[in-house]
Amino acid sequence: MGETTKDLWIYIETNPDGTPKNVGLELLNPGRQLADQQGGKLVAVVIAGDVSIAAKEAARHGADQILAIEGPEFKSYTTDAHAAALTFLIKKYQPLTVMVGATGNGRDLAPRVSSRVQTGLTADCTHLSIDEQTGCIAWTRPAFGGNLMAVIICANNRPQMGTVRPGIFKKPACVEREAQIVKEEFSVDQKDIRTRIVEVITEVSEKVDLEGADIIVSGGRGVGGPEGFDAIRKLAKALGGVVGTSRAAVDEGWIPHAHQVGQTGKSVSPKVYIACGISGAIQHLAGMSSSETIIAINKDPNANIFSVADYGIVGDLFEILPMLEDELKKKLGVTV
Repeated sequence: MGETTKDLWIYIETNPDGTPKNVGLELLNPGRQLADQQGGKLVAVVIAGDVSIAAKEAARHGADQILAIEGPEFKSYTTDAHAAALTFLIKKYQPLTVMVGATGNGRDLAPRVSSRVQTGLTADCTHLSIDEQTGCIAWTRPAFGGNLMAVIICANNRPQMGTVRPGIFKKPACVEREAQIVKEEFSVDQKDIRTRIVEVITEVSEKVDLEGADIIVSGGRGVGGPEGFDAIRKLAKALGGVVGTSRAAVDEGWIPHAHQVGQTGKSVSPKVYIACGISGAIQHLAGMSSSETIIAINKDPNANIFSVADYGIVGDLFEILPMLEDELKKKLGVTV
């Protein structure tokens, strides 16, 4: 193995049609800052049946270079094929840091690769920075059930590896730019791939696009019960937003898990996040504190949610929401 470079890699996960999943493009945002601080290139890694679409999008979102492996065996994700390909690239190019989105596939891929290249892995991160003393990546993640945030560094082994939750960062602005694309010749024999897709079954369930929403109106234990979400839904509909919730309301069975924001739900960064009757447990804050504007409504003036709110209203949400609805009708002509 050669000498470690200063490059920072972002693994761009793809769909079977070759389009990139959002999380890889999102990670190019903090990746740009960290790569500049480390003095290396920001490299996007694309492993797919056809890499052309994802490679172009990675370049438009700020990657300096694209490392690509393509072939029919990489069209749909398999542990054996993708782990072998990413391991090959890491051993050949020796990056300083590798980041992978904490999707279902990413959480499967990253630990297998980290083991093969004999390095550590920090999983499910929600914040990234450079440790001033060591110059290493400081990976921050919830620990002990989300009751505290742990900051972890990989001091001795390289590359530094971590998985990062989707929705934590916003995608960089698109620019029309070119990036160097390096295609590596690498293949995996079908007999060495121990799984295959036999049949695709789509189960119809409630679709909640929390990660893509610009406006989220969330209710917590303070709504008092399932009927309390009627007011939350009315406001979300009026604003063209999506209904979110905290773990407490899901645990009570008031609303499906698909709406949950937080450590064990979805990480979101909308333009506006309205938290109604949510106390602000660290598990919840980990999933929404990067929102552009946070509005909190809570009867408890000492609720932790106010520590991250841009605007706070102390009072009964069932008294405040009707007043807010009236103002929407007057100012915007919105029908609630």
